[in-house]
Amino acid sequence: MPKVQIKHLTKIFGKKQKAALKMVKENKSKNEIFEKTGATVGVYDINMDVNEGEIFVIMGLSGSGKSTLIRLLNRLIEPTSGQIILDGKDITHYNKKQLLDIRRKKMSMVFQNFALFPHRTILENTEYGLEIQGVPAAERRERAEKALANSKLLSFKDQYPSQLSGGMQQRVGLSRALTNDPDILLMDEAFSALDPLVRHEMQDELLDLQQNVKKTIIFITHDLNEALRLGDRIAIMKDGQLQQIGTGEEILTNPANDYVESFVEDVDRSKVLNAESIMFPGLTVNIDSDGPNVALHRMQEEEVSGLVAVDGQRKFAGYITSDAAVKARREKLSLRDVMSDMPTVKPDTLVADIMTIIYDAHTPVAVVDDDHKLRGIIIRGAVIEALAQTEGDGQDND
Repeated sequence: MPKVQIKHLTKIFGKKQKAALKMVKENKSKNEIFEKTGATVGVYDINMDVNEGEIFVIMGLSGSGKSTLIRLLNRLIEPTSGQIILDGKDITHYNKKQLLDIRRKKMSMVFQNFALFPHRTILENTEYGLEIQGVPAAERRERAEKALANSKLLSFKDQYPSQLSGGMQQRVGLSRALTNDPDILLMDEAFSALDPLVRHEMQDELLDLQQNVKKTIIFITHDLNEALRLGDRIAIMKDGQLQQIGTGEEILTNPANDYVESFVEDVDRSKVLNAESIMFPGLTVNIDSDGPNVALHRMQEEEVSGLVAVDGQRKFAGYITSDAAVKARREKLSLRDVMSDMPTVKPDTLVADIMTIIYDAHTPVAVVDDDHKLRGIIIRGAVIEALAQTEGDGQDND
């Protein structure tokens, strides 16, 4: 079951909501609806699931409805219609006490403007959420110090926000949100106020932190590069409506409509497309059961000059060339004895990084998973074709 399910979620601001909804269904623009009814379409008929432990990015330009959507999730904004289901429970009609409990224990929010108390130390700021819950001083101090340690801020615990840089202040905001140990972290343009270098560092820190804490993170941004860098999946919005949900690669490779296509057209695909997207099935030989005659027969049948060597569990072992197989047959050696090295990459290795690996390689590149099992192979031509397509896309935009 998804961690969060959103079903037909709609928010119309203003009085003439029925008239506005009718115009939305007629595909009228937000501006036209506002001019005719005085109502503003926040979000309309949003349907999506967020899985446990993923970074789910919601992105769009100003006015797309992304910030409204994230505030609907914890009901800082009340929906006009639809359902918000958390861990299988519909929270749409929860009362104030139930909502307060969810905001304190289930969902924490990190804002763009840090929202730190200037008169409180870093430790006191981090403890704040636990303090208002009535958690004993010793326990909240311990939990706050642990969160600060995870963000590499423990040595600054006695300083005040004004003594820290913008990036460090945002790390305090993130630590404060994590101190409550929430299931879900809502991040609304959390890094937008930072300069580019610090922003990049904060993205790195969030990814590193996620490796340790494994939270469900819903991240709002207007920056496509940030979305591609952080998101396990991305939802693109326009005028309050959902345009597409998918992985970064799915959105770049198969944009759902003209709007999404124009949104992503300037992205450097070599920094997004990965090994999995350009690999081919590998022709293999099993070094636990096959000998040189089998290897040579397979090469002749497939009209290739080499095979990827795997063991009985299909774990990658190396590369067998035709010359090596002939030597093994002549000298009565096993395929293991004549196997040569072959460069490897993981399925998520970027095309831009593969080029530097394959440039000097005398064999294809093997794609292996975390268990070292063979997933496929990459030939130099596939990398060059992917890079040429990227350059071609750039020329078309000139």
